[in-house]
Amino acid sequence: MKDHERPPARPVRLSLFRSLWYRSHTEARDDAEAGRSITMPVRIGAPPLLQVLRRLSVALLVLAITTLIVYADHDGYNDNSDGSVSLLDAAYYATVTLSTTGYGDITPVSDTARLINILVITPLRVLFLIILVGTTLEVLTERTRQQVRIHRWRVRTSGHIVVVGYGTKGRHAVQTLVGKGIAKENIVIVDAQRKSALAAGDDGLVSVTGDATRSETLVKAEVQNASRVIVAPQRDDTAALVTLTARQLNRRATIVVAAREDENVPLLKQSGADTVVTSSSSAGRLLGVSLVSPTVAQTLETLMTLGSGLDLIERPVAKAEVGEEPRSCADLIVAVVRGKQFLDYADPRLARLQSGDRVITVSRAAPAAEEQESFT
Repeated sequence: MKDHERPPARPVRLSLFRSLWYRSHTEARDDAEAGRSITMPVRIGAPPLLQVLRRLSVALLVLAITTLIVYADHDGYNDNSDGSVSLLDAAYYATVTLSTTGYGDITPVSDTARLINILVITPLRVLFLIILVGTTLEVLTERTRQQVRIHRWRVRTSGHIVVVGYGTKGRHAVQTLVGKGIAKENIVIVDAQRKSALAAGDDGLVSVTGDATRSETLVKAEVQNASRVIVAPQRDDTAALVTLTARQLNRRATIVVAAREDENVPLLKQSGADTVVTSSSSAGRLLGVSLVSPTVAQTLETLMTLGSGLDLIERPVAKAEVGEEPRSCADLIVAVVRGKQFLDYADPRLARLQSGDRVITVSRAAPAAEEQESFT
């Protein structure tokens, strides 16, 4: 067994506002470690040339404002060459002042001009310098901004879905969840491959790079606060270890696991999986159906592919449907979940729909809110 027998102790995180003013050594180390493995969704910024043009425009605006301020009080300034300050002299003074060159040939002599230099022109000089070195400051503050984003996400994340493995199975699972109305902000990807984690970030998902069989990795994904976990690695032994670790960290979450072989299903359920989907046997059954009846296989593929025409969904029974026969409903009802019992359409107990039933129907596209409700 690895180190997941005892979940690592987590320090109590500070609020986002307090973290900007104070962080303990443990908190700072924890956020720094998380920043090395957590990938936030990519934010598309403006092109570099456009950013430079924007900064240049702001710098010219500051220069123009300073020139107007100086010229408005030109009587309070003295030019050593001719004693008067023109508009050109005001622009010259603003340029050398903002750039901190300061030749001293034009100086403020009146109390008003000196006070304006202290209260107005000096802040403009600081703003002008910040604009000039804006690119350097952006690089220096990028790491801090990224840590603030990660810290804010970790504080707010709860009741989300953790998907372990962003390969073919994990990616299609995420596509189905998003199609069912689950927001991308409520999905977290865990993958050992940095390339897969970056791909998840490009898809607008938060991702964690690391070994999901280790408690530290799942803790970074906030699995202890998750409501559902999907385990879809490449190997069944890895799936068993990940399931065991996730179940020890979170006793309440619903865990769905993808397995390659049927013989590993009991082991995965003993590890804490609520549902195990065997990919190899499911693919084999679909191959057999395709050979016997390609049309039936195409229909099954359509039902399993969200948005392809027909959707197989689970939803609560509507008030208007209570007391009615399943066949009289607008949607084609193929099964009903009543309490902990699963009743198919041919079950004699399914003569009438009851309040509290959940129906599994074949229907056209359903409203997003209704689809999202079926996951709650």
